[in-house]
Amino acid sequence: MRVQLGRQLLDRQLVDADGLLLGKVDDVAFALDEQGVPYVAYLLTGQGALGQRIGGRVGRLLVTLADRLTEETPGPLRIPIGQVARIDSAVRLRVRADELPRPPVEAWLRRHLIDRIPGADRASG
Repeated sequence: MRVQLGRQLLDRQLVDADGLLLGKVDDVAFALDEQGVPYVAYLLTGQGALGQRIGGRVGRLLVTLADRLTEETPGPLRIPIGQVARIDSAVRLRVRADELPRPPVEAWLRRHLIDRIPGADRASG
């Protein structure tokens, strides 16, 4: 499948197999095949990926915040390109949200903020 990254992939909404909105495609990661030809291997989402893509002071701030708010391995959520079912007005995945790791910043916010709100255990998540 040929895709123009800037027009058809970046900043598109990510939608899981159940129609749940997961965020946006903030960047992509490339790999090389056996002949040395680059291809998109992963879709990246999260503040760290967006910060790396936009660069400058604002980008560095986003990356720093994302790194500081993660206790596990920092970095963006990486979705293998093989989990993409189709690309139209959104990037539709073959998998459900609960089959993907939570974005690091979201996991930190849930643990340290949201879960401390009375009644948060009854909210969807």
